Amino acid sequence: MKESALILANGLFDSVFAKTTHGLLRGPSKYEIAGVIDPTHTGQDAGFILDGQKRDILFYRSVSHALEYVQPTHCVIGVATVGGKLPRLLREDLLTAASAGLILVNGLHQLLSEDAEIAEVAQERIIDLRKPRPASELHFWTGEIFSIPTPRIAVLGMDCAIGKRTTAMLMQKKFTELGMHAEVIYTGQTGWLQGLKYGFIFDATLNDFVSGELEHAIVNCYRETSPDVILLEGQSALRNPAGPAGSELICSAQSAGVILQHAPARTHFEDFEHLSHTLPPLSEEIELIRLLGSEVWGISLYTQGLDQDESAKLSAELEELYGIPVARPLEDGIDRFVSIIQEKLHHDH
Repeated sequence: MKESALILANGLFDSVFAKTTHGLLRGPSKYEIAGVIDPTHTGQDAGFILDGQKRDILFYRSVSHALEYVQPTHCVIGVATVGGKLPRLLREDLLTAASAGLILVNGLHQLLSEDAEIAEVAQERIIDLRKPRPASELHFWTGEIFSIPTPRIAVLGMDCAIGKRTTAMLMQKKFTELGMHAEVIYTGQTGWLQGLKYGFIFDATLNDFVSGELEHAIVNCYRETSPDVILLEGQSALRNPAGPAGSELICSAQSAGVILQHAPARTHFEDFEHLSHTLPPLSEEIELIRLLGSEVWGISLYTQGLDQDESAKLSAELEELYGIPVARPLEDGIDRFVSIIQEKLHHDH
C-alpha cells in the first residue's frame, strides 16, 4: 500500500513559501496526500484553492484535527521558512504527529534529529532531507559528462521561488505523452518528495562536490534509463546575491539549452525587497547564459502580480523582442517549449 502523508502548510499555503505543498498537490508525490494543514482554509478542497481543480484533499486546522478523520503514515513539512527555522505552531504540529507515531519528513535546514524534544518523541522516525551527506559518499566532477550523448536542458530562473521545478515536471509529462523518454534531475527537496529517482539536494551538499553530484546523477540516469532528453531543475538564480546558483547546470552539466523562468512583476530578489539591489534585466541574463556556453530556447513566465490580459500582452511582446518562444506554463501549457527542444535537438543531429 502507498504510504500517505499530511502536508504542513501552516498558514503559508497562499504564499511562495508553500511551493513544496503546491508541487506535491500538482503531483507526482512520493506519498498519497491525506490532507493539508492550514487553518486559513479549513474544510476546503486544497486542489481547488491551489488552481481551481478539485483533488478531494481537504484542509485541516491542525494535525490533531486531521487525525480525527485520516490515518496517514507520514507528516511532511510543506513550507520553506526564512532561514529554515521552525515556527511555534509548526513545532506543535510536529510534536503531535510524532506522538501519534507518524514519520516526520523535514526539508528545512533546521534538522529535527538535532532538536532534543522532537527527536525524543519521534525516536528514529525522522527523515531530514537536508542533512548533509558525509564527504566519503560524495563525488567529484570527472569530465565523464562529455561522454553522455543524451542532451541536457536546464530550467533556470531569474530568481528563486519562480516555478522552475513546475515547468520541468510539466515538460517531462508532455514528452511522455509524445512517446519520448524524459527524465528530470532534481536539485531540491521537493523533487525527492515527488519521487524523482535521480538527483541530489543542492543546498545540503558540500560546495566542492556540487558539480560532481550533478554529473554523477546525470551519468547514472543515462546508464540506467538511456532517456531521449534530461531536464535539469535549477536552484536560486545566476545572480541572486543571497545564493548565486545555476552556472553549474551550464558548465558542469554541459546543458545544450535553457528554458528561463521570468517573473515580470517582480522587481527585487525574493525576500530582499527592502534592498536597492534590483533584479537584472532579462536581456542581460540571456546574454550571460550565452557567455557561459548555452542558449536560451524559451522564456517561461511566472505571472504572479499580473492579470490574464497583462501577462498575455507581455508574453507576446517578449516573444517579438527576443524571437524565441514565450509561454505561461500554468495558463498556456508548455507545448511550445517541448516543440522548440525537439526542433533544436533534431537540427543538431
